[in-house]
Amino acid sequence: MPQGSAGPRSAIADGPRKWRSMLYNSRRRMKFPIKPKQLKTPHPAPVDALVYPRFSGVPTFMRLPHVPKAEQLDIALIGVPFDGGTTYRPGPRFGPRNIRVQSAMIRPWNPVLKLDPFSRWRVADYGDLSINPLSIEDTYQRISEQLGDVLRAGCRPVCVGGDHSILLPILRAIHRQFGPVAFIQFDAHGDTWSGYFGSPHSHGTPVKHAVEEGLIEEGYALQVGLRGQVYSEHDFDFAKQHNIKIITSEEFHRGGCSLVAPFLKKVAKRPVYITLDIDVVDPAFAPGTGTPQVGGLTSAQILDLVRSLKGVNVAGCDLVEVSPPYDNSEITSLLAANLLYEMLCLF
Repeated sequence: MPQGSAGPRSAIADGPRKWRSMLYNSRRRMKFPIKPKQLKTPHPAPVDALVYPRFSGVPTFMRLPHVPKAEQLDIALIGVPFDGGTTYRPGPRFGPRNIRVQSAMIRPWNPVLKLDPFSRWRVADYGDLSINPLSIEDTYQRISEQLGDVLRAGCRPVCVGGDHSILLPILRAIHRQFGPVAFIQFDAHGDTWSGYFGSPHSHGTPVKHAVEEGLIEEGYALQVGLRGQVYSEHDFDFAKQHNIKIITSEEFHRGGCSLVAPFLKKVAKRPVYITLDIDVVDPAFAPGTGTPQVGGLTSAQILDLVRSLKGVNVAGCDLVEVSPPYDNSEITSLLAANLLYEMLCLF
């Protein structure tokens, strides 16, 4: 892990301004267009299901090899099994493990986008990050440092949570390489609350802190799928003050993916980070999550929405809040595995 006196822990203690200053002084930028690494070794590839049946073998993301060396990869699928930021139903710590199992059904060729991500990029299961299940602050430091190692090796992360609190340390690591990023969030909740029971950090706060720390470029943030009751009419004030574009679930049901198109045109030349909270999907299709909210997107709608992002400069992405203990017949983990594949196809 990176060493030095100005690490994430001191930055957290000194506040957003200290953190932002440290990142600007220390990052080494990755710039688009990013090209695949040219190495002598063959591309990692999923296990052939016609040789080894899908129910056999050690579960990895999409049956890819386990390669914990970022320098050998273009894109790393990374588990972040932390749910210390949950405020209602726990269990997302088991998300990476169950999504790995359900991803055995993934096949290489995408007939909609007409591509095979495994032939273009060097992709593998990097394994899980080391987290501290008893400390959100220590976990934040661990995530930022470990992802920093991945990014410095020229490898972009696709993280699998875990609850949505992990977004903040992920964006801190992303910021070191890309600077402030454009931001696309698929979620039932805006995650811009101030805190919970005296704690400044939870799965309902990461977007607020990311904006305040300058990790997200002002005026280049989009949230899609927000819905349901909130605490007061002022709950959206922060988003308005910081020019966060919101497309509610109700609006999306009426207008579809066309509502997203103007924002995608706006961010065409910028690095974009994508975060997908599975609760953006209606609990009829994704019951296994911590804070389910009715009236959400269907599985078909979220697939179309993710695919509509093809062409953006993806700096990294994550999928969070799958809680297997509350799932039915593992349909949430199965949907999550398919969405991970679709997100992988955006690179």
